[in-house]
Amino acid sequence: MSKIPFFFKQFSINQEQCAMKIGTDSVLLGAWASIKKNPFSILDIGAGTGILALMLAQRSPAEVIDAIEIDDHAYEQCVDNFEQSPWGDRLFCYHASLEEFADEIDDKYDLIISNPPFYSEDYKTDNTQRDMARFQDAMPFDHLIESVSKLLSEDGIFSVIIPFKEEAKLIRLASNFKLIPNRILQIKGTPTSKIKRSLIEFSFDTVLADKEKSEIKMDHLIIERSRHQYTEDYINLTKDFYLKM
Repeated sequence: MSKIPFFFKQFSINQEQCAMKIGTDSVLLGAWASIKKNPFSILDIGAGTGILALMLAQRSPAEVIDAIEIDDHAYEQCVDNFEQSPWGDRLFCYHASLEEFADEIDDKYDLIISNPPFYSEDYKTDNTQRDMARFQDAMPFDHLIESVSKLLSEDGIFSVIIPFKEEAKLIRLASNFKLIPNRILQIKGTPTSKIKRSLIEFSFDTVLADKEKSEIKMDHLIIERSRHQYTEDYINLTKDFYLKM
């Protein structure tokens, strides 16, 4: 297994101990999540390598950037990546389950971000660590949304990336906790491929005006025109991070 770090423009990530490696999903979410409200505190749920927290540390002056990771090896890797980054004094990773964290922490976060486990198919692999990182039963959507509702500040934002086929389900679950979508970005790999992912930004409906509740900003993004020929939209979104963008 390669021990060569993954280099971004302002930080690098070691990932040999993590089941789930650096992927397009996390980079898209970390670049897309809104920081227009200048969050003081940020939480990354299911941190893995810590990439989302690190991307938000690069983009935002938030003074508190916390992360949660339950897997032993991924937790150790995340802590190391935080310590090696330029923003180590603002980053902290908790070794805990989301349920434990939500029950014990009284703090509220202005921005919560997550690239959650989402493969809900019935099969498993022989790699327990990878299964834990990637299968939905490690963090069911209803459990994720309930915990977010406890941890999110009244006017905070929750940003998440999920398979497109789960979009309607997650929006329905979120509505049970008075969380409604403000923005949705649907992702296609190529112009002719099907929509693969949905990035969704939620807020509590109690802080949104009626007009905002009824007007979800819907956008689409195509990653490649052809093999390794990236679209202008994708380049503009990720160019602050990828070395070759």
